[in-house]
Amino acid sequence: MTDASEESKQIEKLYEFGERLSEAKDKSQNVKDYEGIIDASKTSLKAKQLAAQLIPRFFKFFPNLSSRALNAHFDLIEEEDLAVRVQAIRGLPLFCKDTKEYISKIVDILGQLLTAEEIVERDAVHKALMSVLRQDVKESLTALFKHIWNVEDPSQDDTIRDKVLCFIRDKVFPLKAELLRPQEEMERHITDLIKKSLGDVTGAEFRMFMDFLKSLSIFGEKAPPEHLKELIGIIEGQADLDSQFDVSDADHIDRLISCLFMALSFFVRGASGSKFLNYLNKHIIPVFDKLPEERKLDLLKALAEISPYTTPQDSRQILPSVVQLLKTYMPRRKTGEETNFTYVECLLFSFHHLAHKAPNASNSLCGYKIVTGQPSDRLGEDFSEYYKDFTERLSSVEDLTRATMKKLTQGMAEHNKAMAAAKSDEAKDSIKTQKQNTTTGLRTCNNILAMTKPLHSKTPTFIGDKRQVLFDTGC
Repeated sequence: MTDASEESKQIEKLYEFGERLSEAKDKSQNVKDYEGIIDASKTSLKAKQLAAQLIPRFFKFFPNLSSRALNAHFDLIEEEDLAVRVQAIRGLPLFCKDTKEYISKIVDILGQLLTAEEIVERDAVHKALMSVLRQDVKESLTALFKHIWNVEDPSQDDTIRDKVLCFIRDKVFPLKAELLRPQEEMERHITDLIKKSLGDVTGAEFRMFMDFLKSLSIFGEKAPPEHLKELIGIIEGQADLDSQFDVSDADHIDRLISCLFMALSFFVRGASGSKFLNYLNKHIIPVFDKLPEERKLDLLKALAEISPYTTPQDSRQILPSVVQLLKTYMPRRKTGEETNFTYVECLLFSFHHLAHKAPNASNSLCGYKIVTGQPSDRLGEDFSEYYKDFTERLSSVEDLTRATMKKLTQGMAEHNKAMAAAKSDEAKDSIKTQKQNTTTGLRTCNNILAMTKPLHSKTPTFIGDKRQVLFDTGC
């Protein structure tokens, strides 16, 4: 322990060093004074606090002492005393204010310090990082993102990585308009950093990054097609569309469906969904019956959402698989098995939109007689058995749908009676949920009947524009 008189002398000496350096015209000549400040960082607590202010203040004038000065200051950051640590953290931005070559190192250290448990210390780290970011945002972001993609020791670095991600999300992303200047150059730079960070991210992290990228002007409403293609490429990479599909890989199924919905807004804007559709056609639909039950509907919903935005070529390729799947859930005759009306609704919606894009493809699949003047009309071939089969399936599902609607309508009347008689809030909430489910079921049935009706014609009209032509679909 340093006694009070000794500590007082140390503080007095430090003030002398600081005053001489402040007054000196050529500060680089005062080497002994700066060395005295560095040495004082090894003494008493109050001296350490003062040294934590003075070391970075005069750092730029003594390049030959830079290693000694930095090491002494970094030692202060690891001090047990909170006040010393906080003062040392606050001084870090000064090291690179006039010596830009230290930005990467300082940001690296501040990134590690984001794990600080004390609120005042963590607040100091946040402020120091923002200060350095404003000095040189490009270099600072590059150094910060290295904590995301360079995890050499996962057990040690996962916490740092998570804290850095939170800092970027909460502090950097909201200030993009201020920090990303010049706009196009810096938006491109942070995009490249994010793309490099996507090798090992969680679903939530990927969505966070994609939401941010979508907010950038280079990917905005006026973005050129190649920029949309770039974003779709990122989502395709996350969906792992170049890999073989393993139906037992639940994580891949989850990522694929999540990415399909994520990509939808870009399909709406004109980006190509060919790679996704080809993957669905080749790998997913053939093993649809083996998919987890809880993900089947999600997949059919995704397909239905995408179908209005497919190209004629993609529609022609995937339509046979959709028709085959539709037949699976629209049996030709009553089988005694319960019909999944939501599956049928989604598949009919997809069928209509795909067939609208490639109408004559339905001739050889459903026995229709649609004339486009192209050889692919295949009007000289007899597909009448296909027509008979398909329309019988339509009639069968219509009968089942009407019977279900009758039951649902009766059920709704019973729900209304039960609601009038219900006493407790719990009972009312339960009945309310049942009524909502019944309403959804009736809407699904109405949609099915609206979509099957035109398909009985040998030259049907497909629901193919992007306007709302049905009730709000469940799919």
